[in-house]
Amino acid sequence: MSASHSSDDLRHCPALLVSAPASGQGKTSVTAALARWHTRQGRRVRVFKTGPDFLDPMVHERASGAPAYQLDLWMCGEDDVRARLYQAAGEADLILVEGVMGLFDGQPSSADLALALGLPVLATIDGSAMAQTFGALALGLARYRDGLQVHGVAANRVGSAYHAQLLRESLPAPLQWLGALPRDPALALPERHLGLVSAGELGDLDARLDALADAWAAHADASLPPPVAFAPAARASVPPLLRGRRIAIARDAAFCFLYPANLELLSEAGAELVYFSPLAGERLPDCDAAWLPGGYPELHLPALSGSDGLRRDLHAHRDAGKPLLAECGGLLYLLDTLADKDGDRRPMAGLLAGDAALQPRLAALGLQSVALPEGELRGHTFHYARAEIAAQPIAHSFNPNGGPSREAVYRDRRLSASFVHFYFPSNPTAALRLLLP
Repeated sequence: MSASHSSDDLRHCPALLVSAPASGQGKTSVTAALARWHTRQGRRVRVFKTGPDFLDPMVHERASGAPAYQLDLWMCGEDDVRARLYQAAGEADLILVEGVMGLFDGQPSSADLALALGLPVLATIDGSAMAQTFGALALGLARYRDGLQVHGVAANRVGSAYHAQLLRESLPAPLQWLGALPRDPALALPERHLGLVSAGELGDLDARLDALADAWAAHADASLPPPVAFAPAARASVPPLLRGRRIAIARDAAFCFLYPANLELLSEAGAELVYFSPLAGERLPDCDAAWLPGGYPELHLPALSGSDGLRRDLHAHRDAGKPLLAECGGLLYLLDTLADKDGDRRPMAGLLAGDAALQPRLAALGLQSVALPEGELRGHTFHYARAEIAAQPIAHSFNPNGGPSREAVYRDRRLSASFVHFYFPSNPTAALRLLLP
């Protein structure tokens, strides 16, 4: 217990960080199965995602019935992370945190988060091609780093009840068996080039989540993990800079990458949020500022290229000196043209001179920090598109881990555009200033 907090300040709630030896082992499926299984038993579940990912939290929100927030010690900051967990501990019967990549991969890693916050770990291991070695791998994860508490293990892609039994019997004490999911293509969550298909596009997502929960129930340990003590922390204060201002936000299958924490921050700052769908042919609502977030414009080129009314509205908005923030997919939409993976090139909004095309390989990935005139903002980049843009950048991002991805930020009057997805609570005042004249 921290010396700065009395026992009266602490909130206790069972919690698990769901991790794995590597990506692709089934963390998202196991987390979603656990969330839906416990929710169906009447428990209040809050789910978080380690790192900056947008797509997994969309699934977890549907699985648990509550918004799923990002937890990243660098992008969000430790105070933000601790404050969100403390709030969840006061509302939930169970907290689940899905890790990122392998348990010890990256800076900071899922293990770093677990150690900093005292979270017990559930190790998810793809057991499809092993038997007793399952236990050896689990033991290696548990012993690799001093202080890390691996509470239990789950198997993914088991072939039969007997296979699950072999895996379970391979676990040495004190590792606990927490459950398993079968090797069944019908349970898989669909993927595309940026990860999972977004939750809003899956009409049968609830049926898939129920099927995952049913499958989990066949091998599950019904007990809750041990309670974790969460201490209070103060998030950065949000000044009321947007009081009385309307922010128009594009929100549909083409523009779907929106952190819940960002939307809440805009509301806390006093803004009225108005959503519109470019894919549905909707015009830009009457507003003081507009935001085009990331998403999948490359999958909707015919609809976007035909939205002449919105194109005129955005030009008039920019020319009037009103703020316009465009992130990643939003940046692509502002260019002259965009080509999909098959080379089909269509005209876009034409607010930023340049052209882009989707590539077969990842073009950029990693955490990012940008020193803007408004202040430093943190976030991340993840895209398959390459853009040739004629404008002169006002800034470039940098990767805190020394990675090669550096993104340009473009500015035209109060238009700001970049491939970076910003996490507004990393610097609330700077984020709000992007949306002020």
